Amino acid sequence: MKKLPIVEIITFFFLLPLILPNALHAEETNVIEREEVIVRFQEPLGNAAQEIAQIYLPTKKSLEKKLGWKLGTRPTIFLMKDSNMFQKATGSNLIAAFAVPRKNLIVIDYPRMKIYPFTLGSTLKHELCHLLLHHHIKADLLPKWLDEGVAQWVSDGMAEVMIDRKHSVLNEAILSGRHLPLRLLSDSFPEEKTFLLLAYEESKSFVEYIRDNYGDQGIQKILKNLKNGDSINEAIHQTLTISFEELEQKWLKSLKRKVTWFSYLSSNLYEILFFIAALITIIGFIKILIKKRSYKDETWDDE
Repeated sequence: MKKLPIVEIITFFFLLPLILPNALHAEETNVIEREEVIVRFQEPLGNAAQEIAQIYLPTKKSLEKKLGWKLGTRPTIFLMKDSNMFQKATGSNLIAAFAVPRKNLIVIDYPRMKIYPFTLGSTLKHELCHLLLHHHIKADLLPKWLDEGVAQWVSDGMAEVMIDRKHSVLNEAILSGRHLPLRLLSDSFPEEKTFLLLAYEESKSFVEYIRDNYGDQGIQKILKNLKNGDSINEAIHQTLTISFEELEQKWLKSLKRKVTWFSYLSSNLYEILFFIAALITIIGFIKILIKKRSYKDETWDDE
C-alpha cells in the first residue's frame, strides 16, 4: 500500500506565502494576528478568518480541558480558497484539512467547510488536537492510529477526510475479515481511498472502545505514559493491565458481535433495494430485446 505524500513537501508548498510575504501570491494573503493565534487567509475569506480568530480560544480551552494538557504554543492557521490547489498538494480529494506539528501549522481547505459533515469549529478542534498531542509526545512514540483516533474523539467523531456516515467500510471489513492490523497504521495511513477511510474508522473505533471500557481517564493515562517516554505497548499495559495485542483482539471481538450480516443488510436496506430494482430493470430490458430478436427471426422465417 502506498503512503501519503511526504509532509515536508506539503509544508513547503503551503509555507511559501508565509515565509515570502513579498513574493508571488503575497497580495492574496492577509493576516489576523492575536496574542494566542495567527490566522492567514486568501481573499475573500476575511469573514471566515474572523470566525476562526473568535472561536480559537474557547476551542483551545475545551480541548485542553478534555485532555488535561496545555497547548503552550501560538499556531498559525492558514485558510485556502482554492480546493483544486489544496487537493493537488495533498494528493487526495478526501482530505479537508491537515496539521504540521513541527511547523505549528494548520491548513484548512475552506470550501470543504460548506460540505457536510465538515464544520469550521470541529475541524479546528480536530487539527488543534494534533498540535497538542505532538507538543507533549515525541512523534516516534505517538502511533498515527492513536493520533487520529484521539483527534476524532475530542471533536465528536469529526475526521479530516470525507467519511460517509451512512456507509461504514469498517463494518464491511469486519464481515469479510479484511480489517487493517493497527500495527500497520503506526507510522502512516494508506493512500488508496477505501483503505484510507478504513484506517480513520478503525482509529476512531479503537479509541472509542478504550473510552467505553476504561473511561476518559484510560485514554488520558495512556497519553500521559507516552509523554513520559513509554512505548505504546508499555503505555497500554501499565494503564489497562492488558497487552496491546489482547486489547486489539477484544476490540475486534466486540465489533464482530455488533456487526452481523443481518445488521449490515438492515443498515444498507435502501441501497440493496435500489440495486435489486436496477437489476430487475436490466433483466426486463434484456427479455424485451430477446423477444424482439425472436419476433424478427420468426418474421424472416415466414418470408
